Amino acid sequence: MKRKLISVFMTVIMGCTLLAGCGSSGDSAGTSSGESTVAMENNEDAETETKEADTKEADTDGDQTLTVWAWDKSFNIYSMEEAEKVYQKDHPGFQLEIVEVGWDDMQTKLSTIVGSGNYDQLPDILLMQDFAYQKYCITYPDLFQDLTDCGIDFSQFAEGKLNASVVGGKNYGVPFDNGTEIAAYRTDILEQAGYTVEDLTDIDWDRFIEIGKDVFSKTGYSLCSVQAASSDLIYQMLQSAGVSTWNEDDTPNLVGNDVLKQCVGIYKTMFEEGVMAITNSWDEYIATFTSGKSCGVINGCWIMASIQSAEDTSGLWQITNLPSLPGVEGATNYSNQGGSTWAITSNCSDFDLAVDFLKETFAGSVELYETILPGAGALSTWIPASESSVYSEPQEFYGGQEVFSLLTDFAEKTPSVNLGVYYTEANTALATLLANVVAGSDIDDELKIAQETVEFSMQ
Repeated sequence: MKRKLISVFMTVIMGCTLLAGCGSSGDSAGTSSGESTVAMENNEDAETETKEADTKEADTDGDQTLTVWAWDKSFNIYSMEEAEKVYQKDHPGFQLEIVEVGWDDMQTKLSTIVGSGNYDQLPDILLMQDFAYQKYCITYPDLFQDLTDCGIDFSQFAEGKLNASVVGGKNYGVPFDNGTEIAAYRTDILEQAGYTVEDLTDIDWDRFIEIGKDVFSKTGYSLCSVQAASSDLIYQMLQSAGVSTWNEDDTPNLVGNDVLKQCVGIYKTMFEEGVMAITNSWDEYIATFTSGKSCGVINGCWIMASIQSAEDTSGLWQITNLPSLPGVEGATNYSNQGGSTWAITSNCSDFDLAVDFLKETFAGSVELYETILPGAGALSTWIPASESSVYSEPQEFYGGQEVFSLLTDFAEKTPSVNLGVYYTEANTALATLLANVVAGSDIDDELKIAQETVEFSMQ
């Protein structure tokens, strides 16, 4: 009705203007022209008002809700909630429906959905592990939407991170966090055993085990912990030396991989000597260093969100690099674990809205990263955010360390490796290998079984 009234009003104005022009003599032509100009300006103003009214109606009446799947409340979901707040400042009607879905559960859900061909069950946006992106994009080419020409400036993301979601020269995701590796330790417990974080900086795994045995004997605390159903620590060790579990022709490189065998041996020794605790679940793993018997944690920097959940330990933690592999050429004290990227699914209810949301937040808001960096340790791979002063601010929780400058330095020194399209299958096979080796099985025998398992999965 509002549009009709404006339209009628404009018709009357234009009609009157035309009548005035037709009934005027030459002497009054200037006046008629002026009145016509005023009428045209009024017409343009009215049209502008109409467009603005239409936009407001769309903003208030249109459905601006997007559904999101992600895991980890204290990191990924927290970051998405903060992104929602940033976007709502200019889009008050916008909201997210975030569903917590663990990574293992998400893989199961996706397999079921693509298997049935019923993509209606997919959310608008979902989080994908970087190591799994290539596999899903190649195996299910209609699962994620092509974002190449959507208006997001992908050149503003770190190239190494961006490559995870690029297939066939096309962009299929908006990069999120950096998985730069950290080793974090409780300084008060180390002090009880006569050590400081400096004693655990720039060392190799042999020295780590020596200190760990001493700390365990004096305090009862392990230096780190792992989850039983995961081989993540092995991958962290391998990448620190630039070694892959894949050959150049993308066949598994497990049997005969001496560096991998060395990593498995270190893993077994750490468990047997009490240097490393093995837990049965993710929650148990987190509890070991927030309220349990581990005074350290080695993982991607995203683990800082879980460390900081133990607020009563603020000021008692410090961060350094991880141990290097002894005797391995090219070994470093730097690695990467995890990292993820936001994808827009083929079932997205409003592609333009989803793109604009990601463009204005994870691909365009320094403010967002200034919030989630100290709040969760979400180290940005969006280059403009790294220029923020937040990166150089001392962090009270970590005893005043400028931890984010430290992490940026770690990231720049991390070797790059080929994780392979079938990373998940290799990870699972190696997790089984580790469980069997810890239980007493021969490492070479288990490496052969793991290789055969991965090769079979690839078929």
